[in-house]
Amino acid sequence: MDFSGIIPALPGLWNGMLMTLQLMVLGVIGGIALGTVLALMRLSSNKLLANLAGAYVNYFRSIPLLLVITWFYLAVPFVLRWITGEDTPVGAFTSCLIAFMMFEAAYFCEIVRAGVQSIAKGQMGAAQALGMTYGQTMRLIILPQAFRKMTPLLLQQSIILFQDTSLVYTVGLVDFLNSARASGDIIGQSNEFLIFAGAVYFAISFSASFLVKRLQKRLTV
Repeated sequence: MDFSGIIPALPGLWNGMLMTLQLMVLGVIGGIALGTVLALMRLSSNKLLANLAGAYVNYFRSIPLLLVITWFYLAVPFVLRWITGEDTPVGAFTSCLIAFMMFEAAYFCEIVRAGVQSIAKGQMGAAQALGMTYGQTMRLIILPQAFRKMTPLLLQQSIILFQDTSLVYTVGLVDFLNSARASGDIIGQSNEFLIFAGAVYFAISFSASFLVKRLQKRLTV
């Protein structure tokens, strides 16, 4: 095993890592935002909204992420062409980001829903007795407490998304893993670069999981 070629390739690998982190961060932000809306729809007394959100969650949790990425890569330009009537270049990054947001929203939805349901129902009644609307109660009382409780789960799901970003190789996007694979193929050290990439993923994921467990204990106390 010869790992000497890794050091000269570090700038390219770092660019790939930046792509991975960018996809993860934006995917988490968009996924949590959409997931929160879906969670509130599922908790709504309106059966139509609740059923629509439930169908969305069940659908995206029943198909592989790799398939979702491929679908969106092919479907997003087609949908934009149908809406605008023009060929609009989207690119692999945008289509992958949309796929991550919509796929992860299904999982974040269930986390948020469980977090909201963990708050005592008496708090909702007390807020309404004070004259607060449903929106004010959710925004100022229920959701802040719920997000505090579910922070460890949100972070754990973010770690999973960090690992899943490696699937963007199917549409030719150069993330960290794809960058490592390409660099290894160029200099004939594929095994060494893949071992290095695996070690980096393990180190980041293990460290983040350890911090999440410590945070969970702290929030529980």
